[in-house]
Amino acid sequence: MSRLDKRTFEKFRRLVYDKSGISLGEQKEALVAARIGKRMRTLNMESFDAYLKFVTRDESGEEVVHLIDAISTNVTGFFREPEHFDFLAKVLAKWRDSGQTRFRIWSAAGSTGEEPFTLAMVMLETLGSRASNVRILATDISTQVLERCRVGAYKKERLAAVPSAMRDRYFVRAGNRHSPHYVAKEELRRILLFKRLNLSTPPFPMRGPLDCVFCRNVMIYFDNEVRGKLLAEIYRLLKPGGYLMVGHAESLTGMVSDFKTVRPSIYTK
Repeated sequence: MSRLDKRTFEKFRRLVYDKSGISLGEQKEALVAARIGKRMRTLNMESFDAYLKFVTRDESGEEVVHLIDAISTNVTGFFREPEHFDFLAKVLAKWRDSGQTRFRIWSAAGSTGEEPFTLAMVMLETLGSRASNVRILATDISTQVLERCRVGAYKKERLAAVPSAMRDRYFVRAGNRHSPHYVAKEELRRILLFKRLNLSTPPFPMRGPLDCVFCRNVMIYFDNEVRGKLLAEIYRLLKPGGYLMVGHAESLTGMVSDFKTVRPSIYTK
């Protein structure tokens, strides 16, 4: 396979930014070469320049989706950054006790499904019999991870952070004793909707109002222009008093937005 030269890398950087809003730093050349290289091997291509021409000339737009799938990272886990789920359970209980019956949450970067399935478990556990009008929208730019979401199957070790009683209540054990995995039950699936969405291209086709948006560990890949537009769109979609959760490593400090800080990584409209 040929080497990824500087000129071609810059073209890939611009293409990825234009199509996804992901801002690849100059130091990401080796990472980009490795990830695109996997896609090129699938297509039996040797030259990065030839692959770039193939992507840009593909009128169907399907290959650029494969390119974004290859570039985007999907680090996630059940109950990752658990303080957010503890906070959500408290506000859901408060809203429930005030008589609210309709609940809408958006997992903006749903990845392979661990976050949205965790949200579903927290909502069902907290709302109980009031969970008849609950919906969670989970979006991601990657078609590959969305397909894994729809399957809803996870190896046993992936569910290590899920309490065993909760795991047994919401997942069915499958596979064999050498390779056990768990599949989400219909009770979880029925409140989840998975859709592909490019967070860098608002306005989005949702009407709202949303009670809560989880947009965690994704804005670190965007520049301030893309972040600002995304925050404005999330603000539009949230109900007054609704909440935005961002990753613990992220902050809206220095960003122009109307959100008010509740605590680090938690904001309200």
